[in-house]
Amino acid sequence: MSAYEPLGYAAACLVSLITTASGVSAQAFPTRTITAVVPFGPGTSIETSGRLVLEQMSKSLGQAIVVENRAGAGGTTAAASVARASPDGHTLLLFSSSFSIAHATFGNRPYDTLTDFAPVTTYGIAPNVLVVPVDRGWKSLADLISAAKMRPGELNYASIGNGSAPHLASEQLGLRAGIKAQNVAFRGPPEALTETMTGRIDFYWAPLATVLPMVRAGKLLPLAVSNTARAAALPQVPTTQEAGLPDSVFEIWHGIFAPAATPRAVVQRLHEETQKALDVPEVKDRFAALGVEPFRLTPDAFADYFKKDVAKMMGLVRDAGIKGN
Repeated sequence: MSAYEPLGYAAACLVSLITTASGVSAQAFPTRTITAVVPFGPGTSIETSGRLVLEQMSKSLGQAIVVENRAGAGGTTAAASVARASPDGHTLLLFSSSFSIAHATFGNRPYDTLTDFAPVTTYGIAPNVLVVPVDRGWKSLADLISAAKMRPGELNYASIGNGSAPHLASEQLGLRAGIKAQNVAFRGPPEALTETMTGRIDFYWAPLATVLPMVRAGKLLPLAVSNTARAAALPQVPTTQEAGLPDSVFEIWHGIFAPAATPRAVVQRLHEETQKALDVPEVKDRFAALGVEPFRLTPDAFADYFKKDVAKMMGLVRDAGIKGN
């Protein structure tokens, strides 16, 4: 027996013990209440759709799932709390494309966006809709762009603050279409919607769930969606790419993250339970009513998608000259 064999045997035993322990942990999961942290206040699209999914997951997992709303600092406060949590799958983060935006606009984050979290899965995508006042006479995105070019810098758009999704989506439209417009920031979507409906704002990008009631009531006119495909609830509205603007996709996705060191088997279990929840007829119906479409990515596919989305938002912030927070 060589001098190295005992060491090799001990290492093998250690690996075996770790593997066994991980397997037992994954099989036993969950052992207590799961906390799902949402970095926004109640009533947002990501929270409403997330609660539907979590309710089904709770039934399947046999443990309660408590939603904790922790708004503030562009979601970085909530994200930091999950990054510091025990990596056992009992603390999760429900975030959206705003997670990518926060990486691009918040310089002093108390975590590393790409290394401190384990992407678990996506569960929804909210079509991002460009709406305008009905009295403008614009019937297409081309009409809006033409009006903006005829009056350089005079048109305005609504946002909910510097670095918000509506802000970046509007700046991307400006870059792709070659137009300039003024950013008018509001405290939240209700005020932005009201000002757009009254005609004091020329255009506004918002999740479909937020604007769908006003669109159906004829109070706002949708000109385009910035997703890769048309919205199921607005099949007559073209995508920005169909309307002639290449490289103009801006998706508002909803996803689940866990702390980075969470065992792979636990991440996989959470992914599978999420997908099962999306197949429940009640969830499908409620998603359709909310204007949210199921969005399914495996942990690996989500990690790749998220990394690319972060890079995209960083490039957009740079190209648009948006100052960080």
